[in-house]
Amino acid sequence: MYHPRRDISAAAAPYSFHPFRARQFSRSSASFVGMAPPQSGGGGAEAGDLLETGLLAAAAVKEEAAPGAVKTTSTSGRLADGDEEGATGTTAATSSRLRRGARLAAAQLQEVFLGTRLFPLFSAVPLAVAAQHLHLGRAWVFVFSLIGLAPLAERVSFLSEHIAETAGPTAGGILNATCGNVPELIIALFALHKEKMEILKWSLLGSILSNLLLVLGSSLLCGGLANTGKERPLDRRQADVSIGLLMLGVLCHILPLLSKYTNGTGDSISSSGSVLELSRLSAIVMLAAYFGGLVFQLKTHRQIFEQEDISESSSISSDDGGSSVIGFASAVVWLIGMTVVIAVLSNYIVTTIEEASESLGIPLRFISIILLPIVGNAAEHAGAIIFAFKNKIDITLGIALGSATQISLLVVPIILIVSWVNGIPMDLDLNLLETGSLVMTVFTTAFTLQDDKWHYLKGFNLTLCYIVIAVCFFTIKVLPTPKKVHA
Repeated sequence: MYHPRRDISAAAAPYSFHPFRARQFSRSSASFVGMAPPQSGGGGAEAGDLLETGLLAAAAVKEEAAPGAVKTTSTSGRLADGDEEGATGTTAATSSRLRRGARLAAAQLQEVFLGTRLFPLFSAVPLAVAAQHLHLGRAWVFVFSLIGLAPLAERVSFLSEHIAETAGPTAGGILNATCGNVPELIIALFALHKEKMEILKWSLLGSILSNLLLVLGSSLLCGGLANTGKERPLDRRQADVSIGLLMLGVLCHILPLLSKYTNGTGDSISSSGSVLELSRLSAIVMLAAYFGGLVFQLKTHRQIFEQEDISESSSISSDDGGSSVIGFASAVVWLIGMTVVIAVLSNYIVTTIEEASESLGIPLRFISIILLPIVGNAAEHAGAIIFAFKNKIDITLGIALGSATQISLLVVPIILIVSWVNGIPMDLDLNLLETGSLVMTVFTTAFTLQDDKWHYLKGFNLTLCYIVIAVCFFTIKVLPTPKKVHA
């Protein structure tokens, strides 16, 4: 006996797991049903065929919907997995950046603080702060501040070299000298703020004397001894430019001193007023001379310094040997931080220098003219000696003469103009002994560099001149002002 349902289930079974075949079968059956009209005598068979066709088509539709649902589920599952993987990747990238930043910061800390032989002196910085807040004594605060200033000045010069790499050798050298004079400038500003005119003038004078006699002299001495028996040439072009500018600075200091002795009125107020007016006008002239020298070096006669630029670039590239972890932005940030610490220590020095002079038994003039500039010029001193050892005497001249010229024709006029704006009576009169020392220092340096050769004896003479000046300021005592006897 024929069973249509059993045959339908048997026929539909092979297509239950194959949607493509079920769809083919349903389309062919539908076309056949639409084309074949019913005939008499075969109604039961035809009805069975129609029932079988309808059931197969319904099964095909259900199986078409089922894979779609599975696909949707699987697709949604893949999207969920992708979101989870993306979140995990973002977390890993963030942690990787944090690790790289920590390694870079550690490398910069090592290069900035451990990259100098003066690293042990950094411990004096927190000691100075502790001595100030614990009131351990003015002398201890002064000594720790003076010691801590030396490595900071050296690191400021180191960081300025990284910044100057983008400006070219000549402009970079000027920028390096400017940053090297940051300690002297900050000390002078604090002394001006506290109206300690003698300390202000003595510290600036001592910086000029130290660069021309101690830094240049010891460099020529050490470099000459290291190259004994060899005749070394000397490029006088930069020396002539710097010496000419220094002569102008000396003239601006001599005239206020002489004007006191040529005033025949006998009126001290009139005399001081004329000295102050002359000093302020001279400061404007000195600034004009300095910027004129910059234009000469960087613009109109740059070809004169091209050979020096090439030698300086080659020496720096050979000394570096590898890339530094400190970039331009990092160097600027570190330089600002170092300048802030220098300002704090400079404030301590200016505040405690007089009490320290009395406690230590050292004349105030000797501390201001000799000790402070030696500490402030530590970076220039070390760099000049190293280049002299390597027979880079032109770079040594650029460091010593350039720094002295900048102090004389830039820092001194700026301090004087700032005092003028603030109504503080500061002039260029350094008194007779200090002015005579400055004049003889500039003339001695000019005669030392008058020829085209250099040797250790020239450096030896300059160093001895500095020792004589230091002994003079150490032994001289400030006598009390004699009282006038009225008839």
